[in-house]
Amino acid sequence: MKKLLTGILLAVLVLALAACGTKDDKNGSAGGSDEESKTIKVGASNVPHAEILEEAKPLLKEKGYDLEIETYQDYVLPNKDLESGDLDANYFQHIPYLETQIADNGYDFKNAGGIHIEPIGVYSKKYKSLDELPDGATILISNSVADHGRVLAMLEAQGLIKLKDGIDKTKAEVKDITDNPKNLKFEADYEAALLPQMYESEEGDAVLINSNYAIDAGLNPLEDAIALEDSDSPYVNIIAVRSGDEDKESVKALVDVLTSKEIQDFILDKWKGSVVPVEK
Repeated sequence: MKKLLTGILLAVLVLALAACGTKDDKNGSAGGSDEESKTIKVGASNVPHAEILEEAKPLLKEKGYDLEIETYQDYVLPNKDLESGDLDANYFQHIPYLETQIADNGYDFKNAGGIHIEPIGVYSKKYKSLDELPDGATILISNSVADHGRVLAMLEAQGLIKLKDGIDKTKAEVKDITDNPKNLKFEADYEAALLPQMYESEEGDAVLINSNYAIDAGLNPLEDAIALEDSDSPYVNIIAVRSGDEDKESVKALVDVLTSKEIQDFILDKWKGSVVPVEK
């Protein structure tokens, strides 16, 4: 009987210790989750996105959040890493590109808020204006289909081509050109990040370069581009998150800081109009 009672007491003691351990583990896990929720990991292009995020760090810290920035040189990995959970958000893409990525890859992403616009520019080592482009000039553009409509709409606005009436110009393709007086030839064989190199090596007659890559390559869009997209472009660069995360307090705080007057003034002062903040 004594051995039996001793065994029962030992069993009770083991269960009690196990319960305490479980409780402590749960509390530790919750504490870890709470700590993680105070750190926001955002994927971004080097320029201007990562620089803007660096400026936002202390403002976000005031709201109780630590900002961790992961930089990327391409347009593919940031969305893959967002989907996998390696990132809490990313900041590198405009709305038409996000929509294309969702359609092509089935991503369940949401636009958490627009931050800025990077006007796309036409660059040329050979010619000082669009009027100087010769008949049959070769125009190099990104191989990102999401950029084609933007490029073509810009060239139409500059009077170089005419697109089909009634089409969604954000989705326009070269085949949608109905009038091409200069018989321009379009080559879309290069990743967007490589276009500044094509410009420097004088490939083609003109190159369409996104401002983030132009700035990253040491170009000044306002001074070096022979034509620049209007500032009322619909291609707003946004904070993208997984569906449902747009309502998180951390994401709201991030967007609030990035659209604050402090950050808007920083953008205008640093890039002098080659990067334009979105008004609240």
